[in-house]
Amino acid sequence: MEFLDRKEETAELKRVLDPKRNSSFVVVFGRRRLGKSTLISRVLEKTDIYYVGGDIIDPIQREMFKSQVKEVYPEFGLAQYSGWEEMLKMLNKLADRRFTLCLDEFPYIVKHAHELPSILQRLIDAGELKFNIIICGSSQRMMQNMILSKAEPLYGRAQAILDIRPIPIAYLQEALSLSAIQTIEEYSVWGGVPRYWELREDYEGLEEAMRGMLLSTTGVLYDEPKKLFLDDMMSVVQSESLMAVIAGGANRISEIAARMNRDASALSGPIERLISMNYIRREIPFGESPKKSKKGVYRINDPMMDFYYTFIMPNLSSIGRGRRTYVTELIKQNFNEYVARHWEHLCRECVSGNKLFDYMWKDAARWWGSVKIDNTIYRMEFDVMAESLDGSALLVGECKWTNPEIAGELHKKLLEKAGRLSFAQNKEIIPVLFLKYPPKDADIVSSLNILYPEDVVRLAYGEE
Repeated sequence: MEFLDRKEETAELKRVLDPKRNSSFVVVFGRRRLGKSTLISRVLEKTDIYYVGGDIIDPIQREMFKSQVKEVYPEFGLAQYSGWEEMLKMLNKLADRRFTLCLDEFPYIVKHAHELPSILQRLIDAGELKFNIIICGSSQRMMQNMILSKAEPLYGRAQAILDIRPIPIAYLQEALSLSAIQTIEEYSVWGGVPRYWELREDYEGLEEAMRGMLLSTTGVLYDEPKKLFLDDMMSVVQSESLMAVIAGGANRISEIAARMNRDASALSGPIERLISMNYIRREIPFGESPKKSKKGVYRINDPMMDFYYTFIMPNLSSIGRGRRTYVTELIKQNFNEYVARHWEHLCRECVSGNKLFDYMWKDAARWWGSVKIDNTIYRMEFDVMAESLDGSALLVGECKWTNPEIAGELHKKLLEKAGRLSFAQNKEIIPVLFLKYPPKDADIVSSLNILYPEDVVRLAYGEE
């Protein structure tokens, strides 16, 4: 598979590593399989030094580092060193040109050499380094703490911090040559993780890929969530339990706590850590304050994780017995419903920050609540709601991942519901339908605002 996207990240790395600049300290982090190492390797020169740390004791780690360095500077291997500071100072002494030293899987190195961040701080602050330093790691929690916490020695030292995120959905369509509908279905399983896409390429279709990688005890992604949690040194049991109950339909903190037989207050820390890792997200109704709202619900944010805890974990016993066909049939029966919730999220991302229907829109969200009109309580929900940047218009949207609908009826009901909202008064209402297929009443399509999968794939996580 070709190297996809990452144009901005590549440009930023080239900028800060430019030999004409003073030496730079660069931080690259993000969950595993996002292509961090590949990104770095594409900007490094043959004469740069790239070292991948391992979860091994420090003396062996330093010997391995020494072996790597002496391939570029043979004389480096002639001396004995008492620690990292002595090694890095010798490397600086030997440097006859500006080069880049990359320490990949940095958290593993620091795990057995706690003094290393402080050593780097002293070398950086002295202002005498002749080479650039990149530190990279898959432990998002550790990397964030080391760089973003004011109490840590490396805080404020970086010239660039690259938080590597999943790749936009449009690149998946390009990578696997899929239709827009297929792209949304596949994205609902693999998300924006390029390594998953690369593995998926080896199979003829989505079903075969799921059976080979997830529905087998020998599948390469069979225990992927455990590996991700271990990367961040989080409690696997607690993290998996939280993910499982959220995937199982417990979305409010009180429901999650009841399912886990824990006090809600004891779960706030673990949940916040999962949010900071982008594994789950908190949704609140449109227009409410994230800090004040008590209506927040939790959803699994990472598609592969969502798929795993929705379909794989509840059926581990069947998978262990080799009942892949049985589990495949269960997935088929519920797959459209599962994809529908990712379709809704993609539709909101499609609107957020984009210009559509003559307006630029702020971040979109769901809205749910009760409206009282003439002593009658109406409980309503909108899949997509966003306010225009100038505040004069309100977009209200309905998402359907089903067979062809009658668009005229959906449009009429959407306008009726929006008309009951007090905060929608004095705003121009822009009703939008997000449909999987063209509607049955195709003759009125030209008069309605309708977005289809090809539109959402193009616009989600991107610009018009």
